[in-house]
Amino acid sequence: MKHKILLAEDEPFLGKVIMESLEKKGYDVVLAPDGKAAWTLFNENQFSLCILDVMMPYKDGFTLASQIRETNRKIPLMFLTAKADIKDVAQGYASGGNDYLRKPFSLEELFFRIAELLSRSEATENSVSNEMKIGAYSFLPKRQELIGVDNNAVKLSYKESRLLEMLIQNKNNVLDRKEALIKLWGDDNFFNTRNMDVYITKLRKKLQQDTTVEIVNIRGFGYKLIC
Repeated sequence: MKHKILLAEDEPFLGKVIMESLEKKGYDVVLAPDGKAAWTLFNENQFSLCILDVMMPYKDGFTLASQIRETNRKIPLMFLTAKADIKDVAQGYASGGNDYLRKPFSLEELFFRIAELLSRSEATENSVSNEMKIGAYSFLPKRQELIGVDNNAVKLSYKESRLLEMLIQNKNNVLDRKEALIKLWGDDNFFNTRNMDVYITKLRKKLQQDTTVEIVNIRGFGYKLIC
């Protein structure tokens, strides 16, 4: 299968070089000159992977990645950037990125990173179950949907879906608050902690049809999903 790649790069020369190099490797590449155009193209096409420059006009790469993750939590996302600060790297992963390639980089390294991301994505698709049981509920992580006792599907946001998946993976055990914050928000500061509390409240409301399912706050440690 020929993989289709979305390349969002506002530097025309670099974008053309990367696009033509990837096409020679057998990839189908769609080039977007800014974040806004990339978002439009993402919604009009089916891509296997997205390569996003961080500093772009109209919509930066981190914002674009967060939007993509709200609709597709599985597609591999790679950032290209000259920013090397650890806070920027953390922000990249927090916004849903899978890899972070600093400029300047060699094309060979880019080819290797892309092959690794696609291989990992395909392996996940083949091995991860598409359904998780939570009491009377069914959770479909790939589709970011929660099927209730009335068989109606509720769509979850990317962070709701990832947080619920982490709670299920630690079912009847404590999900460490700091670990969850670092993985989903990139930082365990007060603002992000309060933000996660809001997401926990949202999940509780969506799971309230089954009284045997409960998300308990273990003060000072984290949360426990009981079901």
